[in-house]
Amino acid sequence: MPHQESNPRVLPHSSTHILPDTVDATKTRNELDHGYLVICWNDPINLMEYVTHVFQVLFGWPRQKAEHHMMQVHENGKSILKREPKEKAEHYVHQLQKYSLHATMEKDA
Repeated sequence: MPHQESNPRVLPHSSTHILPDTVDATKTRNELDHGYLVICWNDPINLMEYVTHVFQVLFGWPRQKAEHHMMQVHENGKSILKREPKEKAEHYVHQLQKYSLHATMEKDA
């Protein structure tokens, strides 16, 4: 009798039943991740020119795009800078905080 490897996703004596709580293996991690929003908040400390510079350095944005987001922060109190998978969003938030900017992330609906 040939040796059969155990597959935890398949019920014993069945080759077609998949357990209900398993994830479709054909989807990538990014397709399953709804995304997280990286948000920069207004603060009374950092100058607008400095915030623009940080956005350019950190995200590689041209000056016009960086200024647009800086103005959103200044006029609206916040700007959504990026939508990324969780780990990348966490990275950006930490980088913004290293530049002394007030940044958070939240799950995108």
